[in-house]
Amino acid sequence: MNLHNLKPAKGSTKKSKRIGRGEGSGKGGTSTKGHKGAQSRSGYSRKAGFEGGQMPLYRRVPKSGFKNINRVEYDVVNISSLQHLHDQKGLTTIDPEVLYNNGLVGKKELVKILANGDLTVKLEIKAHAFSEKAKQIIEAQGGTATIL
Repeated sequence: MNLHNLKPAKGSTKKSKRIGRGEGSGKGGTSTKGHKGAQSRSGYSRKAGFEGGQMPLYRRVPKSGFKNINRVEYDVVNISSLQHLHDQKGLTTIDPEVLYNNGLVGKKELVKILANGDLTVKLEIKAHAFSEKAKQIIEAQGGTATIL
């Protein structure tokens, strides 16, 4: 067997139905579209979600909740991650750019420091927000928590 004699398995492929090619073909006339109505006309396209007049799913299912347009979303970093950064790279000042370069946050994201984990070193941390407990932990070690 070579590339030049490869064929699909017998019966696995069919020729497409050629419609609108004269009465003799058996698929002329209305070209399998039935008589009249929107679906027989050119340019017709059914609305997305249309279910033949039945109440569509997107209207049957109840809606709930709301999306707050004023929500401020933060990329969160735990104190344990900051400790790990210090242990690995020996950093003492940490800001969003350092966190981005080490793959902890997105480039243009706001950063919030949370208090999960332990901190055993004095760090100078700059972020857009701090949880109360995280701020206490940082300042207990003699570090500074600066809000940008």
